[in-house]
This record gives sequence, structure tokens and C-alpha cells, in this order.
Amino acid sequence: MRTLLSLLAIVVLVVVGLMYFGIINIDQTRQGVVQAPKFQADVAKVTLGTENKTVAVPTINVEKPANSQAPN
Repeated sequence: MRTLLSLLAIVVLVVVGLMYFGIINIDQTRQGVVQAPKFQADVAKVTLGTENKTVAVPTINVEKPANSQAPN
């Protein structure tokens, strides 16, 4: 029972966060006097894509000293 309530609380927090940032907008379009209320939800459109680019990456060279002894 505690797990179910925890999951429900997490879902509610996620929905509230999405509404706060404007990703989900829920408006009541009809009053709920005798009939059940009607809602309309506008959600943000997200598009994903890839793009090939050439990026200069620095190189690192490590040179060990020729006559080094390991410390005791």
C-alpha cells in the first residue's frame, strides 16, 4: 500500500512539474454541473534528430623520462 501511494505521489509531482514548465496545459472546456466535465489538453511537440559535425579535439601526449627508477 505504501509503494502504491509513493508511486501515485511521484506521478502527481511529475504532472505538476510538467504543467509548471508549460509542457502540459490542461483547460476545462465545459462546466461540470450535471454532466461530467470535459477537458482539452495541449502538450508540447518534441522533435529529435541527428546532425553530423566535425569537431576539433585536442590531443595529449605523455612522455616518460628515459632514466627513471621506481621509488622504494
